[in-house]
Amino acid sequence: QVQLVESGGGSVQAGGSLRLSCAASGLTFSSYSMGWFRQAPGKEREFVAAIVWSGDSAYYADSVKGRFTISRDNAKNTVYLQLNSLKPEDTAVYTCAASLLVVWRALQRPNSYGYWGQGTQVTVSS
Repeated sequence: QVQLVESGGGSVQAGGSLRLSCAASGLTFSSYSMGWFRQAPGKEREFVAAIVWSGDSAYYADSVKGRFTISRDNAKNTVYLQLNSLKPEDTAVYTCAASLLVVWRALQRPNSYGYWGQGTQVTVSS
């Protein structure tokens, strides 16, 4: 019943931008923290960003601070990830996830999330 569906991925050149969206259904969206993770070829899945239920607090991996912005619209049951100043090393499958936790250290861990989307591909070329 719970579904998280990502969209907005694509191919861009270094320095470009994308906005990813994750539409949620089947859960009380405003009760969940939402996170974004990514997995590059041959790499382990890594934390990118998270935002708590109210939207008042957001957390970012050091590698994306100042370049990516996470936001949410609870009325639309949607979380967004704005990716600016993209680098080739940002190339990965980006996946959104939902968690009942709110502590930032917990939200960096994939096992803190109970629901996951299918992912959307982001490719950044030189």
